Amino acid sequence: MKYNVGLFNDSFPPTIDGVANAVYNYADIITKHGGKCTVVTPRYPNVIDDYDFDVLRYSSVPISKKLGYRIGNILPVKALSVLKEKKFDIIHVHAPFVSSLVANELVGFNKKNIPVVFTYHTKFDVELEKRMKLKPFKKISKDFVKNNINLADEVWVVSEGSAESLRNIGYTGPYRVMRNGTDFKKGKSDERKTKKLKEFLNIEPNEIVFLFVGRMMWYKNIRLIMNALHKMPSNLKYKMVFVGDGYDRPAMEQLARQLNIYDKCRFIGAVYDRERLRDYYSIGDLFIFPSTYDTSGLVVMEAAATGLPAVLIKRSCASEGVYHNQNGFLCEENSNSLKETILNAISDLDKLKKVGNNAQNEVYCSWEESVKAACKRYEEIIEEHKIRKLQQKKRKIRRIRK
Repeated sequence: MKYNVGLFNDSFPPTIDGVANAVYNYADIITKHGGKCTVVTPRYPNVIDDYDFDVLRYSSVPISKKLGYRIGNILPVKALSVLKEKKFDIIHVHAPFVSSLVANELVGFNKKNIPVVFTYHTKFDVELEKRMKLKPFKKISKDFVKNNINLADEVWVVSEGSAESLRNIGYTGPYRVMRNGTDFKKGKSDERKTKKLKEFLNIEPNEIVFLFVGRMMWYKNIRLIMNALHKMPSNLKYKMVFVGDGYDRPAMEQLARQLNIYDKCRFIGAVYDRERLRDYYSIGDLFIFPSTYDTSGLVVMEAAATGLPAVLIKRSCASEGVYHNQNGFLCEENSNSLKETILNAISDLDKLKKVGNNAQNEVYCSWEESVKAACKRYEEIIEEHKIRKLQQKKRKIRRIRK
């Protein structure tokens, strides 16, 4: 990959979410393979960017204390001049808000000489329905998102389920499925590390370990997990480990107390160290991820990397490529079905291990594979863009001669 890529997104570390993780891995892998890359993203207070690639941050303001996000301001002409000097061969936008506006300003500033790819990561139809109370504002917001997406030369989605959300926004053009990956290599953590972690969490040798990794927000369907655990046989020996943080975590801990399962739960908080996070996946027997909100199961692939099979909701985006009792487990979106699916999964530990091995071989996809496929498509888009520009120039010359 010898091209110069601009990656535009509304979030980036220190914010931890799936899209920020995707942008980081794109930038890291492109750079490692000889390409040039600049991440363009809002500024966060007291953040020092110590990466092998460039990060250009622009002024921002907080928009959600609940979620911890900030929104950037539109770049002034001076900043656009700095970006123009980057001489990007292609721009890849990962959010349809300020990032799209900044990228499109730059493309216009550069006289449309840069092709633009847009990846649709998030179910914005659901987000806007939830956050916009008045119908006229919902329409305005959807049109804003749709119009920004329409400005891209090519649109990517991370799953077929996210494509359905894209259609609900009003986008009618073509799209290409380009799946995300994980930076985890295949295999579990060292046994000495996992043994220490189990001791730290007071997990007994004969206890089954259930695991959830993600934001501690109700939209992740964590209430469903707790209600299912509440219905488990009283003699079942298990620990439920929640890795992640979020606005709703105190309420979740309170619900665990009300359901009398708190002593069987471990609320760890956010784990930023990737090797430490691998340790948590490595102690699990079953990964429980009933989210119907996520467009791509990044954490499902992380679990699969360590041979940890997942319980997922049928027809959810996270369940794409997962087949019941083969490389994972599928249930309906209710607590009784989730409970029965969990009990079925752990009833035969040899089968559970086999399903985990299948997940490692069939569900897992590395970021190396994912970004390699993206870079191959970048090259094709750049060449297609050059051909279109040449054809436009020839047509313009013919018109002038006439």
